[in-house]
Amino acid sequence: MQLPDLNELLWKPGPMTAGPVAKVFSWTVIVPVLAIVLLALTWGREIGVLVQVLVAFALAGAVLSAVNHAEVVAHRVGEPFGSLVLAVAVTVIEVGLIVTLMAGGGPGTASLARDTVFAAVMITCNGIVGIALVIGAVRFHLTIFNAEGTGAALATVTTLATLSLVLPTFTLGRPGPEFTPPQLAFAAIASLALYVIFVITQTVRHRDFFLPLTSAGEVVEAEDHAAPPSNRWALASLGLLLIALVAVVGLAKVETPAIQAGVAAVGFPPSFVGVVIALLVLLPETLAAARAARRDRIQTSLNLAFGSAMASIGLTIPAIAVASIWLEGPLVLGLDATQMVLLLVTVVVAILTVVPGRATRLQGAVHLVLLAAFLFLAVNP
Repeated sequence: MQLPDLNELLWKPGPMTAGPVAKVFSWTVIVPVLAIVLLALTWGREIGVLVQVLVAFALAGAVLSAVNHAEVVAHRVGEPFGSLVLAVAVTVIEVGLIVTLMAGGGPGTASLARDTVFAAVMITCNGIVGIALVIGAVRFHLTIFNAEGTGAALATVTTLATLSLVLPTFTLGRPGPEFTPPQLAFAAIASLALYVIFVITQTVRHRDFFLPLTSAGEVVEAEDHAAPPSNRWALASLGLLLIALVAVVGLAKVETPAIQAGVAAVGFPPSFVGVVIALLVLLPETLAAARAARRDRIQTSLNLAFGSAMASIGLTIPAIAVASIWLEGPLVLGLDATQMVLLLVTVVVAILTVVPGRATRLQGAVHLVLLAAFLFLAVNP
């Protein structure tokens, strides 16, 4: 997964004169601290509506701050470890939200992991891809990208989704769309192995397959990035990242009743909670992909989209498999008929988009319509 340029919002190269002051008073520093203080004040207590709204804003801010600090650390350590730092941070957020909600019980929590991971796949493969293609095509008339690298990423996402989300519906070990423990262990190990192999391929062995292309089809060897942060600031970001992650998981636990009550109050099915989690976690990646598309770096946008989908499956499923040892109740991973149709159409459309190595706003619009169909059917199944 290629790193976005959110780092430039956090620090600038140059001597440490006015820089440290600006960093200390940056929102990415203030928000995690405020979030952890709010967590301490609300943990284990009954909170009112106004406090619930404040917790929701703090939770969203902590997610954005955590991803930003993960990107600073990732840029400091370089590839291939940078991609792993960013992916692991995002996965910790996603798994933390899923596990805290599942531990809280209530209707629909048995399928929460499935609903969240499937929503992440649909948002990345249709939403992020569609937004990037539309922005790129509107600004530059035609988007150019490397079909080899993007095709490999799509093939990996398709395999991961099939192993973890489709097969449970058809296995015979347990009634319903569930894996037996050995089947779940196999899916978790296979998913993790595929993700690791892809990261090595993208960042070490065949890095040129995933670099942006010019309008003439030439590889862009390097992009203009801010200079790497100092060791001192990288360590500070690592500490703030840990604080933000603790705040995210804790505030999610505090906000669990409000999230479930809010979804029920508007008449949405319990499975829509998974969509909310996926939208929240993937917001920074979506913004980064849109910025890359505006700079005619569609390959970077596609790397972010499919890389996020891979991380969501390849890291979340193994983590949930381990967490299921302690969680009570069933773990429903298999998609229903409507979800499988949407996944199949998404894969077919994505293949037709990727194979030519170029796309117009039409392909982007098709992906966005598929995302709209998913969101509509998530509300009206």
